[in-house]
Amino acid sequence: MQWFWWVFIFFMVGGFGWIADTGRTALRTRHERRMERVEAAERERREIEAAHKPPEPVCGCTHHLAKHDKQGKCHESVEVPTAWDADKKPVSYERGTCNCQQYVGPQPLSQVYADELTDLA
Repeated sequence: MQWFWWVFIFFMVGGFGWIADTGRTALRTRHERRMERVEAAERERREIEAAHKPPEPVCGCTHHLAKHDKQGKCHESVEVPTAWDADKKPVSYERGTCNCQQYVGPQPLSQVYADELTDLA
């Protein structure tokens, strides 16, 4: 029955608080690491999805190639600032046409089928 008194004294001087704090800290650390793993897996999934998308041809004006005609004129409407405040930030806008020159960038490639290279030697 002597062990009972040692356990009782241990808990009376704050031993239980130390055990509870250690447990709480361990659970918090475990949760943070688990959330980091979940975020990393989600980020990896988004990167893989983005890697499988073909590149979209966009002009310097950030509009898609489909918005341009054969001569290079862009047919997309944009907001053009008409008034500025004292800090030279636009206050009001009007609808206007895009003034870009022409699409400059890589031409989209069609999908090509090629046999695998093998060493027949």
